[in-house]
Amino acid sequence: MAGPGEAASYHGGANTDRGYYNNNNNNNYYQPQQNQYQPPPPPNYGQQPYQKQEQYAMPQYQQPQGPPPPQQSAPYNNGGYSNGAGYGEKPMFDQVFKIEKPKWNDLWAGILFLLFVSGFVVVSAISLQGYSSSRGLQGGGIYGGNNTVGLNTNTIVLFMFVLVIAAVLSYLYVWVARLFPKQFIWVTGILNIVFGLVTAIWMLIRKNYSGGIVFLIFVVFLAFCFYTWIPRIPFSALMLKTAIDVSKNYGHVYLVSALGGLVAVALAAWYSITFVSIYTKYQPGQPACSEGAGGCSSGKVIGLLVFITFTMYWISEWLKNTIHVTISGVYGSWYFHPQNPPKGATRGALKRALTYSFGSISLGSLLVAIINFLRQLCSIAQRNEAAEGDIISTIFFCCLGCLISILQWAVEFLNRYAFSYIALYGKSYFAAAKDTWTMIKDRGIDALVNECLIGPVLTFGATFVAYACALLAYLYLLFTNPGYNASGGYTPVIVAFAFLIGLQICHIFTTPISSGIDTIFVAAAWDPQTLMNNHPELYHAMVQVYPQVQQAIHA
Repeated sequence: MAGPGEAASYHGGANTDRGYYNNNNNNNYYQPQQNQYQPPPPPNYGQQPYQKQEQYAMPQYQQPQGPPPPQQSAPYNNGGYSNGAGYGEKPMFDQVFKIEKPKWNDLWAGILFLLFVSGFVVVSAISLQGYSSSRGLQGGGIYGGNNTVGLNTNTIVLFMFVLVIAAVLSYLYVWVARLFPKQFIWVTGILNIVFGLVTAIWMLIRKNYSGGIVFLIFVVFLAFCFYTWIPRIPFSALMLKTAIDVSKNYGHVYLVSALGGLVAVALAAWYSITFVSIYTKYQPGQPACSEGAGGCSSGKVIGLLVFITFTMYWISEWLKNTIHVTISGVYGSWYFHPQNPPKGATRGALKRALTYSFGSISLGSLLVAIINFLRQLCSIAQRNEAAEGDIISTIFFCCLGCLISILQWAVEFLNRYAFSYIALYGKSYFAAAKDTWTMIKDRGIDALVNECLIGPVLTFGATFVAYACALLAYLYLLFTNPGYNASGGYTPVIVAFAFLIGLQICHIFTTPISSGIDTIFVAAAWDPQTLMNNHPELYHAMVQVYPQVQQAIHA
């Protein structure tokens, strides 16, 4: 690692990496070196504080002192590597980003996750067996079912429509982001405002005054937020364009996104069928009560629905974070070695996510799943109260849902950067979260994070897809009028779960976009000198649209 004096005399460009002293023939001079596979060590907080720089132009930067980097490898010399790769071969991802003491971190969380997944499989199998035993009563399509007690095939068809809409809209959303990065931000904000306003007007026309008033308040708040974000759009568009450009040239970013989205759709389909089957199997009065294991009761239905919903939240969060860790490995390789990235970055990062970091990803996903589940309960309660016309209770649950959403934002904010840290250095969850938070605050990189709108924009985009799915579910129930929903009692539950499906699927499709930007921010906090040396065009563009970036990465 070059010291301050060395950095002062180094005028690297886009095609250079960190250099080293060459002592051949007793001629000591500083020689910039390409393809040196030596990313910086994670900061060792508590031993020596960061030294604040007085000048912020391209300049001297002193890396905090700490123990030798566990992932350090020897430099490239004349086509060969001394870090385990053969002569003339690129090293693998796990050779460049080495783990000092490989171990399965947070293993208990990984085991608990597998137990919940196993429980979901058992509940699904028993419920599906009960559903199949009474298939004739449930009907074979949208119409024709004779079941007026609980959900039937009509509901399964509805959820399949919801899955198709969610997948198509999510894919189009990512496609628009790739083609029109700047316009993408404007379109997202405007669509959310317009869609929320139309929904509020529709509810008021149908005399659902409590729901209409809540949506109007939400739209006003959303419009105010978007207005205050307008000055931050140029910086956000630059970061989005950078992430998109990298994704087109490095790794299998969109392949991971597509495969993750397909897995998410398959899981949502499995969850939807299991959701309906539990009603069919355990709702009192159903003919399948006498089939297979267990008896029928409303309490059992509620308990099993709570279990499978929470488990599916956990599974979907785990899937999303696994994708995030995988993509972070790709962008980390690009940041430190843009000209010659390590071989198998996508595959190596995925392997680490599924082995040593499996428990850490499960633990971080568990925290978000708990918060998401609580928010979902608030959403169902709010819709129930709105359907009954209780404005006071509707507003109460709406405010409670907002508080839970703030808590969710805080946890997800920390998770994003902690998982990028875990992707490259293989730390345990709480250690990574603590170090990442301290690093972000000490570096001042939180100024960049706050300036970038991509996280909120993607959340708004996922919310738009979720509302589209919820509206489809509402109109479907309105026009098909299934016998089990003659009184409208199931409408709030079905609409809320359609919203959930759309939200989770879109979040998974858009994860690679946000993952790239998160990794760039965290890498800039670890080693801003590399940003200036390896990516000077990006650095100068960032300074041009947001001059305070000079203070932010040197604070």
